[in-house]
Amino acid sequence: MFPTLPTLSRISFSRLMTGAVLSLLVSLAHAQTLTDIQALMKEGKLPQALTQIDRYIAAQPKDAQGPFTKGLILSEMGRPQDAIKVFSELTENFPELPEPYNNLAVLYAQQKQYDKAQAALETAIHTHPSYAIAHENLGDVYARLASQAYDKALQFDSTNRTTQNKLSMIRELISVSLRSGVKPGVVAAKTANRPEKTTVDDPSAKPLAPPPVAAAPVTPPPAAAAGGSAGKAPAAAKPDEAGKAEPSAAEAEDEIVKTVRHWADAWSRKDVNAYLAFYAGDFQTPNGMPLRKWETERRQRIDKPGKLQVDIEDIEVSVSGGTATARFRQRYASATFRSLANKTLVFVKSGSRWLISRERVN
Repeated sequence: MFPTLPTLSRISFSRLMTGAVLSLLVSLAHAQTLTDIQALMKEGKLPQALTQIDRYIAAQPKDAQGPFTKGLILSEMGRPQDAIKVFSELTENFPELPEPYNNLAVLYAQQKQYDKAQAALETAIHTHPSYAIAHENLGDVYARLASQAYDKALQFDSTNRTTQNKLSMIRELISVSLRSGVKPGVVAAKTANRPEKTTVDDPSAKPLAPPPVAAAPVTPPPAAAAGGSAGKAPAAAKPDEAGKAEPSAAEAEDEIVKTVRHWADAWSRKDVNAYLAFYAGDFQTPNGMPLRKWETERRQRIDKPGKLQVDIEDIEVSVSGGTATARFRQRYASATFRSLANKTLVFVKSGSRWLISRERVN
């Protein structure tokens, strides 16, 4: 069973961000191995725990417990990028489990990549709409984004009393949460409040067992369903397969508008990681430039000294299935250059997010 451990730093004021709710029923020998690894973690013997968990993963490559525990160890060792890689791979191999997305959000939030944290939490909620922790964490992320936005607004109009009051309310919310009994940087165990799923009557299935303290029992789809690959859980059902209506065109358009504004805000903040996170992996770069080279050039340009401001006006959005187009006027101002141009962004739907696949100045 997974340990109930304080692992990752909190976003800022939430009581949560636990990851101790994944456990596959394993043999007694394997369970003992994990118990020993957890004991090493509690004793602070993280290098030894990492060596042992790598051996466990090699012996049990289809067991989600192994990489999940490895992600916790890497987080404790102060290796967030390695932990992000592990949890990201978990989301690919076990997309029906929301907890890896939750821990990804923690790591992204530690790096102030709130857009990525938001996307990870929205995916967790998409897989399990009743996952209370993810809903609470998403509220925390929204509050942090709101605080940044109000603070930015006051930089341009410091006399706006309405904005001042809103910023004061957000900061008071943060302050109240910090006084709730959990110190920043510590993750408290918290019940996931998610209903147990029903397993298929399959002798080869390995349902999740409830953790010892922190979480209610959670049972994902069986590890080997008829006709599927043995040992690997099937992908989660799509919203329309579960009977949930797809977002309306108006809702999709609103989402695109918000995405464009968040993209411009990340650019203005010179938060390069958040800015690049809006682009798809197959983004069509100018003149066919290799994506990595394009990203490097964008980093160099955005990181130049001096203030940067990108404002969006007159957004027009059209949505067609899994693609969307946003046309708008872009005001760009840096220490050395100013411009006003019409711009077009073409988006593709990737999971619960809209990502930029093409970009052009008209």
